[in-house]
Amino acid sequence: MPLRPMQVNVKAVDHVAVGRFWAQALGWDAVSAGPGGTAVQPPGFDWRAPGTAVALDVIAVPDPKPAAKNRVHLDLATTSPAQQTELIARLKSLGATPADVGQGDDVPWTVLADPEGNEFCVLEPRETYRDSGPLAAVVVDCADPHAMARFWGEAIDWTVVETTGEAARLRAAQGIGPYVEFLRTPGPPTAAPARRIHLDLLPYPGDDQAAETDRLRALGATDLDLGQGPEVSWTVLADPEDHEFCVLSLT
Repeated sequence: MPLRPMQVNVKAVDHVAVGRFWAQALGWDAVSAGPGGTAVQPPGFDWRAPGTAVALDVIAVPDPKPAAKNRVHLDLATTSPAQQTELIARLKSLGATPADVGQGDDVPWTVLADPEGNEFCVLEPRETYRDSGPLAAVVVDCADPHAMARFWGEAIDWTVVETTGEAARLRAAQGIGPYVEFLRTPGPPTAAPARRIHLDLLPYPGDDQAAETDRLRALGATDLDLGQGPEVSWTVLADPEDHEFCVLSLT
């Protein structure tokens, strides 16, 4: 059966500091994920239990983020203009900095970067995200949102809930929690996109990781070598527009 999005993988030189930033930003818990990793989880999160919650996993890497913009970023939800203003101020006090990704001066959202330069948006209040929790969406830049929705709608057990000319949106069938959104972005992707943020997918109990990986390849995914080596328990793939993601093992 389709896989479930379990977490957003964020790479950082200082995983503890970046994990602490995101935990404070979202009001979640930061816990050690072993050497080289910090898990940022909603209260009560259990990765073994199927559900609609999506966590963050901040993983240490040796190299800082390149200047190129990430093709994947997070959108944070707010419930009122006052709360948006307060959240922006609080995030800056935690180490966030303003980021210019070409958004202009007249948009109602604010673009910031975390302490290691990963871009994210603090959205104005939107009815769409009234019950998403603090994480509104995982947003993926792409050339063809409809094609991405077709692939990801088959890859994961979330439902395509909306498509427009410029975007496609998926959400858990229960209708709660964050969205995964594919946003049409003008121009070709950068020659060397910053691969700092990606989704990690998990099979359901009783499903086979290798069989699910083969199913994704049949849908159009390709193997991606990022130097992970053959001994790791996860499989690194790219979707039809070369967005990295991992299929994790249940063990």
